[in-house]
Amino acid sequence: MAPPGDGALALDDLVKRYGAATAVDGLSLRAERGAVTALLGPNGAGKTTTIEICEGFRRADAGTVRVLGLDPVADARALKPRVGVMPQSGGVPGTARAGEFLKLVASFHTAPLDPGALLERLGLTEHARTPFRRLSGGQQQRLSLAVALVGRPELVFLDEPTTGLDPQARHSAWELVGDLRAAGVSVVLTTHYMEEAEKLADHVVIVDHGRVVAEGAPADLTGAERQLRFRARPGLGLDELLAALPAGSAAKESPAGHYLVEGDVRPELLATVTAWCASHGVLAEDLRIERRTLEDVFLELTGRELRA
Repeated sequence: MAPPGDGALALDDLVKRYGAATAVDGLSLRAERGAVTALLGPNGAGKTTTIEICEGFRRADAGTVRVLGLDPVADARALKPRVGVMPQSGGVPGTARAGEFLKLVASFHTAPLDPGALLERLGLTEHARTPFRRLSGGQQQRLSLAVALVGRPELVFLDEPTTGLDPQARHSAWELVGDLRAAGVSVVLTTHYMEEAEKLADHVVIVDHGRVVAEGAPADLTGAERQLRFRARPGLGLDELLAALPAGSAAKESPAGHYLVEGDVRPELLATVTAWCASHGVLAEDLRIERRTLEDVFLELTGRELRA
């Protein structure tokens, strides 16, 4: 294990309790400098509490936390100018005009980015004089991102950065995150968009019930295994198909009428599946071969049930 101060973020055996509930339960992780690290997990997994501890807004009950080699509470004065934070709630006064507020935040830093250029990059120039409360949800989200970045942080925490953005704005934000990485900025990202994490992250950490359940590069987590998907009449018996498939294969129907076959997808397996469909007098519709996605891995590890 790396020494406590190594990397952009270093957490060891982190614990945080709220009364009888344990939100973070011995969590350890690393985020490398100049890389994008995605912290993923279902609602209630401990992501937000972990990030708030890293930002110095909460104290851990046990364990060690180092952000850019410093303690986020004891070294807050030295650390805060080096870290950018994008909260989900926006954190901008409702009456503040977008451009004026961004200039104000920039004035707190010694070498900020040009606020006007940042507004233009995020498509907010024509809304510079609009009060925050009158911006659309997506515009508020983009301004919050600008606030997190204007101080040229060495490390930036992005909490659900593209929630509420249309596809064009989302891709623009993704390009911006790529530019940050290229400039050597460390990014810690929380998101419920698995596509976003798979596209942006160098390293993914999946947490559940306050613990790390898997981590690695997206390609390492998804693996090289391929899967076969198709649609057909609901309720077809899978026992006969499973018996004919190569050893180690798996087949399931979820949701109704949508079938998934996992295993060594070769021509022989495809022929077995289509023959099984023919034996039941059905045509396999929308048949396609694809690799497992990060969302597949996430659901396998954390379950498919809804959480509050």
